[in-house]
Amino acid sequence: MKAAAAYDAVVVGRRSIRGFLDKPVPKALIAEIIEVAMRAPSSYNNQCWNFSVVTGAPLDAIRRGNTEGILAGKPDSREFRSFNVVPDEHRGRQIEVAKQLFGAMGIDRDDKAGRQDWVLRGFRQFDAPVSIVVTYDRVLLGSDIAPFDCGAVTNALVNAAWSRGLGCVINSQGIMQSPVVREHAKIPDDQVIMICVAMGWPDDAFPANAVMSNRKSVADAARFVGFDD
Repeated sequence: MKAAAAYDAVVVGRRSIRGFLDKPVPKALIAEIIEVAMRAPSSYNNQCWNFSVVTGAPLDAIRRGNTEGILAGKPDSREFRSFNVVPDEHRGRQIEVAKQLFGAMGIDRDDKAGRQDWVLRGFRQFDAPVSIVVTYDRVLLGSDIAPFDCGAVTNALVNAAWSRGLGCVINSQGIMQSPVVREHAKIPDDQVIMICVAMGWPDDAFPANAVMSNRKSVADAARFVGFDD
Protein backbone atom coordinates (compact mmCIF):
# COMPACT_ATOMS: atom_id res chain seq x y z
CA MET A 1 0.00 0.00 0.00
CA LYS A 2 2.98 2.36 0.40
CA ALA A 3 3.45 2.48 -3.37
CA ALA A 4 -0.25 3.22 -3.88
CA ALA A 5 -0.17 5.99 -1.30
CA ALA A 6 2.87 7.60 -2.94
CA TYR A 7 1.27 7.41 -6.39
CA ASP A 8 -2.02 8.81 -5.12
CA ALA A 9 -0.22 11.69 -3.41
CA VAL A 10 1.32 12.74 -6.71
CA VAL A 11 -1.81 12.36 -8.84
CA VAL A 12 -4.27 13.86 -6.36
CA GLY A 13 -1.91 16.55 -5.07
CA ARG A 14 -0.67 17.79 -8.45
CA ARG A 15 -1.79 21.27 -9.49
CA SER A 16 -1.40 23.23 -12.70
CA ILE A 17 1.37 25.76 -12.06
CA ARG A 18 1.14 29.16 -13.74
CA GLY A 19 3.77 31.10 -11.79
CA PHE A 20 7.42 30.03 -11.80
CA LEU A 21 10.64 30.99 -10.08
CA ASP A 22 13.38 32.54 -12.19
CA LYS A 23 15.50 29.45 -11.73
CA PRO A 24 16.85 27.13 -14.45
CA VAL A 25 15.85 23.49 -14.63
CA PRO A 26 18.78 21.10 -15.17
CA LYS A 27 18.82 19.37 -18.55
CA ALA A 28 19.60 16.02 -16.89
CA LEU A 29 16.51 16.30 -14.68
CA ILE A 30 14.26 17.00 -17.67
CA ALA A 31 15.76 14.02 -19.52
CA GLU A 32 15.05 11.84 -16.47
CA ILE A 33 11.42 13.02 -16.38
CA ILE A 34 10.94 12.32 -20.08
CA GLU A 35 12.46 8.86 -19.69
CA VAL A 36 9.97 8.05 -16.93
CA ALA A 37 7.06 9.55 -18.88
CA MET A 38 7.80 7.38 -21.90
CA ARG A 39 6.72 4.34 -19.91
CA ALA A 40 3.19 5.53 -20.70
CA PRO A 41 1.12 3.10 -22.76
CA SER A 42 0.84 3.60 -26.50
CA SER A 43 -1.18 1.83 -29.17
CA TYR A 44 0.71 -1.22 -30.46
CA ASN A 45 3.75 0.23 -28.68
CA ASN A 46 4.13 2.71 -31.55
CA GLN A 47 5.63 5.41 -29.26
CA CYS A 48 4.81 8.07 -31.85
CA TRP A 49 5.67 10.93 -29.49
CA ASN A 50 8.62 13.33 -29.72
CA PHE A 51 9.74 16.16 -27.42
CA SER A 52 11.36 19.48 -28.23
CA VAL A 53 12.67 20.93 -24.96
CA VAL A 54 13.18 24.68 -25.29
CA THR A 55 14.67 27.29 -22.97
CA GLY A 56 16.62 30.54 -23.10
CA ALA A 57 16.68 32.71 -26.22
CA PRO A 58 14.71 30.30 -28.46
CA LEU A 59 11.88 30.18 -25.90
CA ASP A 60 11.91 33.96 -25.59
CA ALA A 61 11.58 34.18 -29.38
CA ILE A 62 8.58 31.82 -29.30
CA ARG A 63 6.93 33.89 -26.57
CA ARG A 64 7.53 37.09 -28.50
CA GLY A 65 6.30 35.73 -31.83
CA ASN A 66 3.27 34.11 -30.24
CA THR A 67 2.09 37.23 -28.40
CA GLU A 68 2.88 39.59 -31.27
CA GLY A 69 0.87 37.39 -33.61
CA ILE A 70 -2.11 37.31 -31.29
CA LEU A 71 -2.05 41.06 -30.68
CA ALA A 72 -1.81 41.64 -34.44
CA GLY A 73 -4.92 39.54 -34.99
CA LYS A 74 -3.26 36.60 -36.71
CA PRO A 75 -5.59 33.58 -36.76
CA ASP A 76 -5.06 30.50 -34.64
CA SER A 77 -2.65 28.17 -36.48
CA ARG A 78 -2.50 25.28 -34.02
CA GLU A 79 -2.10 21.97 -35.80
CA PHE A 80 -4.68 19.93 -33.90
CA ARG A 81 -8.43 19.84 -34.45
CA SER A 82 -10.56 21.83 -32.02
CA PHE A 83 -14.25 22.48 -31.42
CA ASN A 84 -15.87 25.44 -33.12
CA VAL A 85 -18.52 25.44 -30.41
CA VAL A 86 -17.86 24.32 -26.83
CA PRO A 87 -20.85 22.44 -25.33
CA ASP A 88 -22.50 24.24 -22.40
CA GLU A 89 -21.52 21.59 -19.86
CA HIS A 90 -17.84 21.81 -20.81
CA ARG A 91 -17.94 25.58 -21.09
CA GLY A 92 -19.37 25.73 -17.58
CA ARG A 93 -16.32 23.94 -16.19
CA GLN A 94 -14.02 26.33 -18.07
CA ILE A 95 -15.81 29.31 -16.56
CA GLU A 96 -15.67 27.76 -13.09
CA VAL A 97 -11.87 27.36 -13.09
CA ALA A 98 -11.46 30.81 -14.66
CA LYS A 99 -13.41 32.29 -11.75
CA GLN A 100 -11.17 30.41 -9.32
CA LEU A 101 -8.02 31.73 -11.00
CA PHE A 102 -9.24 35.32 -11.36
CA GLY A 103 -10.40 35.26 -7.75
CA ALA A 104 -7.02 34.04 -6.54
CA MET A 105 -5.24 36.72 -8.56
CA GLY A 106 -7.63 39.49 -7.48
CA ILE A 107 -8.74 40.19 -11.05
CA ASP A 108 -12.24 41.65 -11.00
CA ARG A 109 -14.86 40.96 -13.66
CA ASP A 110 -14.55 44.52 -15.01
CA ASP A 111 -10.76 44.57 -14.92
CA LYS A 112 -10.16 44.36 -18.68
CA ALA A 113 -6.45 45.14 -18.41
CA GLY A 114 -5.95 42.47 -15.76
CA ARG A 115 -7.84 39.91 -17.76
CA GLN A 116 -5.90 40.67 -20.93
CA ASP A 117 -2.62 40.44 -19.05
CA TRP A 118 -3.66 37.02 -17.76
CA VAL A 119 -4.52 35.83 -21.27
CA LEU A 120 -1.19 37.08 -22.61
CA ARG A 121 0.60 35.16 -19.85
CA GLY A 122 -0.86 32.02 -21.40
CA PHE A 123 0.49 32.95 -24.82
CA ARG A 124 3.88 33.49 -23.15
CA GLN A 125 3.64 30.00 -21.66
CA PHE A 126 3.32 31.65 -18.25
CA ASP A 127 6.96 32.81 -18.42
CA ALA A 128 8.14 29.32 -17.47
CA PRO A 129 11.87 28.68 -17.86
CA VAL A 130 11.22 25.56 -19.96
CA SER A 131 8.72 24.60 -22.62
CA ILE A 132 8.35 21.02 -23.78
CA VAL A 133 6.66 20.86 -27.18
CA VAL A 134 5.03 17.45 -27.66
CA THR A 135 4.79 16.32 -31.27
CA TYR A 136 3.91 13.12 -33.09
CA ASP A 137 5.08 11.53 -36.33
CA ARG A 138 3.35 13.15 -39.30
CA VAL A 139 2.85 9.77 -40.96
CA LEU A 140 0.07 9.25 -38.37
CA LEU A 141 -1.70 12.55 -39.13
CA GLY A 142 -5.46 12.01 -39.18
CA SER A 143 -5.32 9.11 -36.75
CA ASP A 144 -7.04 9.55 -33.40
CA ILE A 145 -4.55 7.15 -31.82
CA ALA A 146 -1.59 9.55 -32.07
CA PRO A 147 -3.27 12.35 -30.03
CA PHE A 148 -4.43 9.71 -27.52
CA ASP A 149 -0.87 8.45 -27.09
CA CYS A 150 0.45 12.02 -26.77
CA GLY A 151 -2.14 12.66 -24.07
CA ALA A 152 -0.98 9.61 -22.15
CA VAL A 153 2.69 10.58 -22.26
CA THR A 154 1.92 14.20 -21.40
CA ASN A 155 -0.04 13.14 -18.33
CA ALA A 156 2.85 10.93 -17.28
CA LEU A 157 5.28 13.79 -17.87
CA VAL A 158 3.52 16.32 -15.64
CA ASN A 159 3.13 13.75 -12.86
CA ALA A 160 6.79 12.70 -13.07
CA ALA A 161 7.77 16.37 -12.91
CA TRP A 162 5.52 17.00 -9.89
CA SER A 163 7.03 14.05 -8.03
CA ARG A 164 10.43 15.76 -8.41
CA GLY A 165 9.28 19.16 -7.17
CA LEU A 166 8.67 20.72 -10.59
CA GLY A 167 5.41 22.30 -11.67
CA CYS A 168 3.80 22.21 -15.10
CA VAL A 169 0.81 23.48 -16.98
CA ILE A 170 -0.39 21.87 -20.19
CA ASN A 171 -0.86 24.82 -22.46
CA SER A 172 -2.33 25.06 -25.97
CA GLN A 173 -2.11 28.87 -26.02
CA GLY A 174 1.66 28.52 -26.16
CA ILE A 175 1.46 26.89 -29.58
CA MET A 176 -1.23 29.20 -30.95
CA GLN A 177 1.20 30.42 -33.62
CA SER A 178 2.60 27.04 -34.62
CA PRO A 179 4.91 28.32 -37.41
CA VAL A 180 6.72 30.43 -34.79
CA VAL A 181 7.06 27.44 -32.49
CA ARG A 182 8.24 25.20 -35.33
CA GLU A 183 10.88 27.71 -36.42
CA HIS A 184 12.46 28.49 -33.07
CA ALA A 185 12.11 25.01 -31.54
CA LYS A 186 13.60 23.56 -34.75
CA ILE A 187 10.79 21.03 -35.14
CA PRO A 188 11.23 18.98 -38.32
CA ASP A 189 8.52 18.86 -40.96
CA ASP A 190 7.88 15.15 -40.38
CA GLN A 191 6.36 15.94 -36.95
CA VAL A 192 2.96 17.43 -36.03
CA ILE A 193 2.77 19.84 -33.08
CA MET A 194 0.26 18.48 -30.57
CA ILE A 195 0.65 20.47 -27.35
CA CYS A 196 3.21 22.16 -25.12
CA VAL A 197 3.97 21.89 -21.42
CA ALA A 198 5.32 24.89 -19.49
CA MET A 199 7.68 23.62 -16.78
CA GLY A 200 9.67 25.08 -13.92
CA TRP A 201 10.06 25.43 -10.17
CA PRO A 202 6.75 26.61 -8.66
CA ASP A 203 6.61 30.07 -7.13
CA ASP A 204 4.75 29.41 -3.88
CA ALA A 205 3.98 33.13 -3.54
CA PHE A 206 2.03 33.19 -6.82
CA PRO A 207 -1.66 33.02 -5.76
CA ALA A 208 -3.00 31.06 -8.75
CA ASN A 209 -0.64 28.18 -7.96
CA ALA A 210 -2.80 27.30 -4.95
CA VAL A 211 -5.92 26.76 -7.09
CA MET A 212 -7.21 23.19 -7.23
CA SER A 213 -9.75 22.74 -9.99
CA ASN A 214 -12.86 20.73 -9.17
CA ARG A 215 -13.53 17.32 -10.70
CA LYS A 216 -16.69 15.46 -11.62
CA SER A 217 -17.72 12.78 -9.18
CA VAL A 218 -17.23 9.11 -9.97
CA ALA A 219 -21.02 8.79 -9.99
CA ASP A 220 -21.22 11.38 -12.79
CA ALA A 221 -18.32 10.01 -14.81
CA ALA A 222 -18.53 6.21 -14.51
CA ARG A 223 -21.08 3.46 -15.10
CA PHE A 224 -20.55 0.04 -13.54
CA VAL A 225 -22.11 -2.76 -15.54
CA GLY A 226 -22.51 -6.37 -14.41
CA PHE A 227 -21.41 -5.84 -10.80
CA ASP A 228 -23.29 -7.21 -7.81
CA ASP A 229 -24.25 -4.28 -5.57
